[in-house]
Amino acid sequence: MNEIFASAPGKFVILGEHAVVYGKPAIALAMNRRFYLSVRRDDEFKINGDAVDIRANPHLRYIASRNDMVPVSIHMDSKIPTGSGLGSSAALSVAFSAAMRALNSRSISKEEIAKEAFEAEYFSQGGGSPMDTSASANGYGIALNVHGNEEDRLWDISKNGRSWKISRIDVPSMTFVIGYTGVRAATGPLVEKVRKYKDGNRFASDIIDEIGQITLEGLAAIESNDVVKLGELMTEDHKLLSILGVSSNELNRLVSASVPYSYGAKLTGAGGGGSMVVLTDRPDKVCEAIRSRGGMPFIVKTGVDGVKVSNKNEID
Repeated sequence: MNEIFASAPGKFVILGEHAVVYGKPAIALAMNRRFYLSVRRDDEFKINGDAVDIRANPHLRYIASRNDMVPVSIHMDSKIPTGSGLGSSAALSVAFSAAMRALNSRSISKEEIAKEAFEAEYFSQGGGSPMDTSASANGYGIALNVHGNEEDRLWDISKNGRSWKISRIDVPSMTFVIGYTGVRAATGPLVEKVRKYKDGNRFASDIIDEIGQITLEGLAAIESNDVVKLGELMTEDHKLLSILGVSSNELNRLVSASVPYSYGAKLTGAGGGGSMVVLTDRPDKVCEAIRSRGGMPFIVKTGVDGVKVSNKNEID
C-alpha cells in the first residue's frame, strides 16, 4: 500500500473523569469531530511536509517504535481543538496506530488499536486511563468498570496494578452542547495533581469514591432515558471535580451560565481549562449563554463510528 488514510473521533465524558484513573466507573461518548491523518513511507519522518524529530512527539514515537521506526510522511488535519479535554491526543494516537498497522500489514482490530493507543498515551503522560482511546477506537458510547451483560464487553486493559473493563453502552438520542474555554490544559499535570491530593488526603479519596457512585447512577439514568436525573448528576459531578481542584474560573463561568437552560452541565476531560458539556433541549439558548461568557460553543452529535482506515482518501 502506498498511502493509508485513517480517522478517529474525539470524545466527551459524561461522568467519571479522574476517578476512572483509579479503577472507578466512567462514561464517555464519541462525537462528530474527528482527527484525520494519512501516512506513506518516506526517507525520513515528516509532518505536513516538514521533516521532524519523531522523538519530540511521544505519542507518535511510541507507535512508530512498535512499527520498527519505519520513517513515514504524516499528514494531519484535526477538527478537535488541542488541549480542549475532548480527546484530541487520543484520537491522534488511535488514528496513527490504525494507519501504521495497516501500512505494515498488522492487525487493525479496534481492540488492538485501542490498547496500543492507550500505551502511547500512558507513555506520553506518565499515567491516565484507557477511557479516551477506547472511546475513540470503538466510537458510539462506552462505560468503564460497570457491571453489565457479558456480550456488551469490548475488552479489558491492565496497567501497573490497575485494570479497566470497557463495555459498549446504548445511549438514547440526547442533545449536548460543548463549551470550549479556549484555555489549553495538559492532561498529565492535572492527573498528577489529583494523585497527590488523593495520596495525602482521605477526603480526596472519598470524593473519588463518590464520583464513582454518581457515575453508576448516571448509567442507570441513561438506560432509562431519564435526562432530568442525568443532568442533576452531571452538575453534582462538576461540584465534586471542583473540590478536587481540576475546574477553573473559565469553566465555572460557562457551567453557571448554562445551567438555567439545561438539565445539567459540567467540565469534561481533565479540566484546568479545556471544555465543559451541557445536556439540554434548548441548545440555542445554551450556545448564546456560553458565548456571553467568552466561550466557544458547538452542538455535537453522538452515535458516531469509531476509528476508520482505508487505502483511499474517502474517510469522512
